Amino acid sequence: MRQFLFALVCVFAFSGVTHAAPGAVRCGKLLDVRSGQMLTDQVVLFDATGTISSVGPSSSTKLPSGVTAIDLSNATCLPGLVDVHTHLTGDPASHGYSRLGISIPREAVTGVKNARLTLRAGFTSVRNVGADGYTDVALRDAIDAGDIEGPRMRVSGPPLGITGGHCDNNLLPSEFHYKAEGVADGPWAVRARVRETAKYGADVIKVCASGGVLSKGDQPGTPQYTLEELQAIAEEAHKLGRKVAAHAHGTQSIKDAIRAGIDSIEHSSLIDDEGIALAKQHGTYLVFDIYNDDYILQEGAKAGMLPESIEKEKKIGRQQRENFRQAFQSGARMAFGTDSGVYPHGDNAKQFAKMVEWGMKPLDAIQAATINAADLMGWPDKIGALETGHYADVIAVSGDPLFDVHVLESVKFVMKGGVVVRNDLATK
Repeated sequence: MRQFLFALVCVFAFSGVTHAAPGAVRCGKLLDVRSGQMLTDQVVLFDATGTISSVGPSSSTKLPSGVTAIDLSNATCLPGLVDVHTHLTGDPASHGYSRLGISIPREAVTGVKNARLTLRAGFTSVRNVGADGYTDVALRDAIDAGDIEGPRMRVSGPPLGITGGHCDNNLLPSEFHYKAEGVADGPWAVRARVRETAKYGADVIKVCASGGVLSKGDQPGTPQYTLEELQAIAEEAHKLGRKVAAHAHGTQSIKDAIRAGIDSIEHSSLIDDEGIALAKQHGTYLVFDIYNDDYILQEGAKAGMLPESIEKEKKIGRQQRENFRQAFQSGARMAFGTDSGVYPHGDNAKQFAKMVEWGMKPLDAIQAATINAADLMGWPDKIGALETGHYADVIAVSGDPLFDVHVLESVKFVMKGGVVVRNDLATK
């Protein structure tokens, strides 16, 4: 019923989402994200399914009959960006006790707004890791149906967590006898929860392996799920064809999650050299959300975050960034994930500058948000590059992101699957 009401609202409020037709985009410059080469005067052709049919120099590319290329000759084209750690149904104003006043239907409507903001910021695909009431499942399905504007989504539904842990709700007194819907304790209970989450539409499993920053009453470095429980979660999820993302700040929890076979470590704040070595050995992706420390410390109190959360962030933020640099320099696999919803949606690209500040070159940061993120999402042959057979997800910026990564914060053109979502470069 909730999904039906959500879809009904969306149909009335956001009718008119268009569909792809054969077309072309002419790019003054085009970044080949695999090689790092900046190509000049390129044409991207795509068919009626919104799939790229060819990419090549304009001098040798013949446009199909009736097709006029969109002129981006004064801009730089890139593949649509990918953020693998978002919370589209949440907002910065709904942290701490204010979150208790947010209903499931309200969260769904918030997701409609934030999906549009995220797409128009140039992020054409995202992984949503944690949402109440399967609101992200409904959001994904409404986007796929063409009812509303938004990025492609992999979604987790309610995250799994221990009783009283980071992914439980610890704000209410005992007389309410309330637990978050993803709470499960013990190996067989977590297996059942994975099965239930998959049943109701999740295509990735989110698990809270350690304590967190924005939760009440726990510490980021404290282990929560045991190795045995994490192994049960990973085995059950993989059996059902789902990857697993583990929220893990703590040193031991990171290593337990990697040893358990979990696919990505979210936050990764207190990872040590052994943890980095394990991640490399197992091919585990590390996802460091190193921008939102700025937002939490500058705006968190005004946004209603708990005082204890601000104090936790003060202790962990810089260490996370230092470990980000160490993990990158050590050669660990890294994907771009920001924890959007902690900060305002649409500001996702502000993390690129932080990644460069803490050790990456601009190309490294862009690859984390394209080919690496596409691989983690399970869509390496569909997103993350402007190549034949990939979706026609094209963004454009003024300037050269390899010289100044800040230009990615001001995306001027967005196309998703051959449909123009935004074009601030159009001739007026």
